[in-house]
Formats: sequence, C-alpha cells, structure tokens
Amino acid sequence: MTNKSLQHMPPRFRLPKIITVAGIIVFISLFALGMTHANISFDRVFTGIANMFHFLWSAFPPDPSRISAISGAMYETFQIALVGTTFGVLLSLPIALLASRNTSPHSIIRVVTRGLVSTLRTVPDLIWALIFVISVGLGPLAGILTIIVDTIGFCARFFSERIEEIQKGPSQALESTGATKLGVISGSIIPLGFPSFVATSLFAVEKSIRSAVILGLVGAGGIGVELSTAFTVRRYDEALMIVILILVVVIAVEQISSAIRKKVI
Repeated sequence: MTNKSLQHMPPRFRLPKIITVAGIIVFISLFALGMTHANISFDRVFTGIANMFHFLWSAFPPDPSRISAISGAMYETFQIALVGTTFGVLLSLPIALLASRNTSPHSIIRVVTRGLVSTLRTVPDLIWALIFVISVGLGPLAGILTIIVDTIGFCARFFSERIEEIQKGPSQALESTGATKLGVISGSIIPLGFPSFVATSLFAVEKSIRSAVILGLVGAGGIGVELSTAFTVRRYDEALMIVILILVVVIAVEQISSAIRKKVI
C-alpha cells in the first residue's frame, strides 16, 4: 500500500505513532510490575474477605455508649474543616490573581506563584499534618493549618483557571474608562467569577471535612483520634458508630453544599 493510500485511510485504520506505541508499552510494563509487587493471590483475597466478615460481625451492632464524646470530637472535626477552609479560600483568591495570566502584575510573579500552588497541591495533606504537628504540637491547630494549605492548593488552582477563562470584554470596557488594575479586578473579574468561586469553595468544604477526619489519625485533632483509638483497642462496635456518624455528617454537608450551588450557579 502506497503512502498516498495511507493518507486517505480513515483515522481509525492509521497506524499509531511511535510515541503512542512506546507509551502503551510503558503503561503495560508498569501495570504488570505493579500487579507483581502487590503479591495478589487467591489465598490472600479469600483471607481478606473472611477477615472483613469477622470485622463486620464484631462491629454489629454499633455501640452508642460514648456518643456524647464522639459527637464532641466530630464537632471539633467540623470546626477544623470550616475554619481551615475559610482562611484557605480567603488566601486563595489573591494568590489566584497573582497566578493568572490576565491579572498577574509580572510574568515572574505568575510563574513563582504557580510553582507555589503546585507545591502545596502536590504534597499530600498527611505530610503537611505531620509537619504541623511537629511545628505546633498535637491538636486542632495543626489540623487547621493543614486544611489551610490543602485548600490553597485546591482552590487557588481552580480560581486561577476561572479567572483566565473570563471574557476580556468587560475588563476592556472598564480600562477604556480609565479604571485602574484594582478597579478592573474588583469591578469585572471577581463579579464574573464569583459563582465559580463559590462552587469551588463549597467543594473545598466537602473535601476538607473528609481530610480532617484522616488528619486526626496523625494527631491533628478531631474524630480521627477517636477512630484510631477504637481500632487500636479493637472496639470495632465503637469504631462502626464513629464511621456512621462521619457518614451522616459528610452526607448532610454534601446535600447543603449541593443546594447552595444550585442557587448560586
């Protein structure tokens, strides 16, 4: 078959590029190595299933005897998430403005800010929690600082993308009237991006509540401490009660967040 015939063949019949083939080979190789290193076997799978049923048998019925203390810890988790997310969102907006192509005062500032946001987003929140536990000690403050950093990495990125997507027309109209850069941002950029900012912030709240639960496992306060203790002393019925309470709170927050987004967007 000549090259001219190949050019007229439908795209689905064309041979993939060398880089595509190489990428597929690398993916298959890494997948196979991952399966090998995971040491997956039928014996381990069946043993795991048996252990799971043993856990469920030991956990039912859930023990509500410490519901007061557990509820207090869950309330602390909610406070950690709410305070951390609020500060994180407030700090994310100016950072996003500095990181956006159409609002950053200089390209160097934009590159440095983007690098900072990428760093905050790349490092897992558990590592940040360990760093802050070492820095400020055990308790809610370490959790709040972790949520702030995690929220900035999450929100600043999406805020920046939304700012860069905003149409130039309103901004150019304000500039033609002699408005300053700050006036353009406050009179055009922020109002146009506000619904998206609110939606992203609400997603951040949902994310932060789930993160705050995990942060307690490393001593950053909240319900995670209770959950870790219950599993350590093999009080599986109490652990199940904690999991149910977490599930109720997370679902309630998601429903409220969804209702607010529908009104704003």
